[in-house]
Amino acid sequence: MTPSNRQLTSGLTLHTAHGVDELPPAALYGIMQLRQEIFVVEQNCVYLDADGRDLEPTTMQLWAVTEEGTIAATVRVLDESGEEPGLVAIGRVATAPEWRGKGAAADLIREALALTDGSPAILHAQSHLTHWYARFGFVTCGPEYLEDDIPHTPMRREATASARQD
Repeated sequence: MTPSNRQLTSGLTLHTAHGVDELPPAALYGIMQLRQEIFVVEQNCVYLDADGRDLEPTTMQLWAVTEEGTIAATVRVLDESGEEPGLVAIGRVATAPEWRGKGAAADLIREALALTDGSPAILHAQSHLTHWYARFGFVTCGPEYLEDDIPHTPMRREATASARQD
């Protein structure tokens, strides 16, 4: 897959890439910076964001960019087919504060689901966002747990008909 870009309904430009080899260095830096600003600083979760999974050639990055070139939102999609055939994991969903509530993250989730061609998908939602992820077909699939003192809920979206026909 080659990197692509197009306009989103939020007025931002979507960019996608598989693996870090397709990511321009400035985009990778911006993605990592946004994730750290949100998860490490804002949410006070001290953890190593650079977990090695971004380096996997099957990892997909999606990010939304403003007209000025700032990354407004990002999502990471991991290949978890070793756990279950076709399974993907959506994570590292981060939106810059000034872009929250404007549809940027929703655009990226819809794009991630479309690009994974209806595969079964899992995620670990912050519990207060389970209703938001339910809009995309995710349902709770396990008990709530604490991660970095933030309640999380595992969620799953089953494969769509197009993925099951293969």
